[in-house]
Amino acid sequence: MDYSAMLETVGQRLRADFEAKNQAREETLRLCREIIQYTSRATRAVHRKEFDATKQLIQEAREKLFAAHTLLKPYPDLFYSGYIHDAQKEYVEAEAMLAIVMETPLPTPEELGVESAAYLHGLAEAASESRRYLLDSLRRDQLDIASRVLDSMEAIYDLLITFDFPDALTEGLRRSVDNLRAVLERSRADLTLTFTQNRLRTSLEQAMQNGFGTQTTET
Repeated sequence: MDYSAMLETVGQRLRADFEAKNQAREETLRLCREIIQYTSRATRAVHRKEFDATKQLIQEAREKLFAAHTLLKPYPDLFYSGYIHDAQKEYVEAEAMLAIVMETPLPTPEELGVESAAYLHGLAEAASESRRYLLDSLRRDQLDIASRVLDSMEAIYDLLITFDFPDALTEGLRRSVDNLRAVLERSRADLTLTFTQNRLRTSLEQAMQNGFGTQTTET
């Protein structure tokens, strides 16, 4: 039996399938790179308190993430590849950072349209990144803001440590949680030290105002 004609037909169809799949993959890779660029800029804008710019950058990232999801809907094997996970994680980090700084509710995975593992990783990254905002607040003597940010970081950590599942399911979440714990310990120590220094400074100023340490000379 001559299979040539049949195989040629099958081959043409398969090549067309692979070409379409490869095109979707290349376009998605480009979108994911742009998502990471937008979210990185958004995170920097949060630290500069440029919130309007942050929201615009996040909106751009959200639209590109939706476009990537649409492209890969026919190809679930590509959808669950590493680059989509990374893009989702970075997007969650930017959204969570903005929420922490602006004291708004953290968005849910359903609201963001991301996978569970990417959501948890994004929260971990946002909590770790919040240390920088905490330190900036300490330098500005905004202890109330620094304390609030630390509370948010601890709340995220308290959630993450409850996900004790194999790394194959959580995409290595345990390592991110361990890193966050170290960041929390340093941040808590920095905040405690600043509070202690401020109390000491206040006590010294009050003592000086009350005349403590002045010397009188008897004649």
